[in-house]
Amino acid sequence: MLWDPFERGCPSRLLLDRIGDRWTVLIVGALADGSRRFSELARTVDGISQKMLTQTLRSLERDGLVDRTVHPTVPPRVDYELTELGRSLTEPLAALSRWAVTHMDAVVDARDLYDAGLPGAAVGPQAERSAP
Repeated sequence: MLWDPFERGCPSRLLLDRIGDRWTVLIVGALADGSRRFSELARTVDGISQKMLTQTLRSLERDGLVDRTVHPTVPPRVDYELTELGRSLTEPLAALSRWAVTHMDAVVDARDLYDAGLPGAAVGPQAERSAP
């Protein structure tokens, strides 16, 4: 069966929604270098609330992208790390990050033109404007 990611309820769309979530990208990036404690993640992922960090980590664990390890200490120590599946996501996210860095100036220029009321103006040699 071929899945259509543009169809509501499609499993691949649900996964793309998870992967494309703002916090998922930042958490996977933070875990790319190895395991971290909850408090380390909270400090590393700027702007995330404790509740949102908890929810996102639970979702990532449910999806098989993150492992959660509870150490029997007082107080309990909890570590999070990417699974093999989660680590396989780091390269596509790194490619997306490289794309963003490479094209950020063009995006800023396009925003400036749009904000100046010139949304049809081309930015870069291959810029095209499609109807909304």
